[in-house]
Amino acid sequence: MALIESFALTDVGMQRDHNEDSHGYDTDLNLFIVADGMGGHAAGEVASALAVEEVKKVVLENRDLITGFAKGNPEYTKYDILMLLEQAVQSACLGIFREAQKDPDKRGMGTTCDALLVINDRGYIVHVGDSRVYLMRQGKVHQLTVDHSLMNELVRRGKFTKEEFLASPYAEQKNALTRAVGVYESIESDTFDFPVLPGDNFLLCSDGLSAYLDDILIDETFRDEDLERVAKRFIQIANEGGGHDNITALVVRMPMEGDMQDAINRAAEINLSLDVLKDIKLFKHLNYQELVLVHNFTELRSFSPGAIIVREGDIGEELFIIVRGKVRVEINGRYIGMLADRTHFGEMALVDKQPRSATVIADTPAKILVLKKKDFFQIIRDEHRLATKLLWSFIEDLTTKLRNTTTQLRDVMEAEDINEDLTDDLVED
Repeated sequence: MALIESFALTDVGMQRDHNEDSHGYDTDLNLFIVADGMGGHAAGEVASALAVEEVKKVVLENRDLITGFAKGNPEYTKYDILMLLEQAVQSACLGIFREAQKDPDKRGMGTTCDALLVINDRGYIVHVGDSRVYLMRQGKVHQLTVDHSLMNELVRRGKFTKEEFLASPYAEQKNALTRAVGVYESIESDTFDFPVLPGDNFLLCSDGLSAYLDDILIDETFRDEDLERVAKRFIQIANEGGGHDNITALVVRMPMEGDMQDAINRAAEINLSLDVLKDIKLFKHLNYQELVLVHNFTELRSFSPGAIIVREGDIGEELFIIVRGKVRVEINGRYIGMLADRTHFGEMALVDKQPRSATVIADTPAKILVLKKKDFFQIIRDEHRLATKLLWSFIEDLTTKLRNTTTQLRDVMEAEDINEDLTDDLVED
């Protein structure tokens, strides 16, 4: 792989007298880190610096794992990489906590931490706090991390809508962190992986920058080919907006290499697949990061016209989501209907072991995302917050279908009652 470009800048901002942000990177490992410290008596800058150095140290100590995985050694999996990043942050957390116990002035110090590790054509992220990682891909901006803030947590739990929270007495504490590295001996971190494409741009930043950003500004800024100018522009945006906090911008650009048309096609395929997933009722409540996680478990299959996708009577364990093409549905050889792009079938196979109720045949060339039952249950088992959203959507969908079935039965019964009345009238006549 060609060299990944990167550039980082940090600034004290317009209203602070010292900088508690830290950042670091290792271009040999393609590792990039941003941390935003907190705590009085300069403890915040100590915490953030310790976090950056410890994460780098732990990852570097496991270079053999990364190298082996990059070369395709079956002994290592992506879960080992994600676990490594989680362990690196955990080690930093314990180190910061112990350091704080040595000095009363530093007790309670902590930091956010975001790290991006790129291996071959995939990215791996670990996230704690409210610093952010953005992806800018083909003119679209995606926030890859979710802030661990009081407002987000209460909204997620259904206690408030965002609008209700901002109008509540808690609004002043909306940015209070619900997770930070080093405040306690251990910390729960978010980790996930995703496909990386040629030309992808990443921004790792502290909240002193993200507070002044929107998708348009990020897109416009990344259009500059010089990453140093990109980083400087991000700092300028924050300071011109008021610079209420320290500002750090670490920008990363994936090289444009290989067959560009192939890269464009691959990007279009991934973007389309994610868009289609978002349109499916089961996944409608998921954010971009969660959609990517589900997408990681799917397999894209191609079917030629006439190919049988599922057969009536077979036991199935897969959900099918049509990305492109049309499929024909038959019961006992009788045509029932046609399904097209952005529709799905087979969802009940994810929760039961009943025979397929129909045969589905490709009517045109079709590309279909397939999610297996075992992978669906792994998502539910490992991702509790995501599981809640999926199960809620499942209940909503089943409720809708039950109501529709009830309505259809009522219509049939009413029609039968009318027929009986007509028959009685004819008999009486």
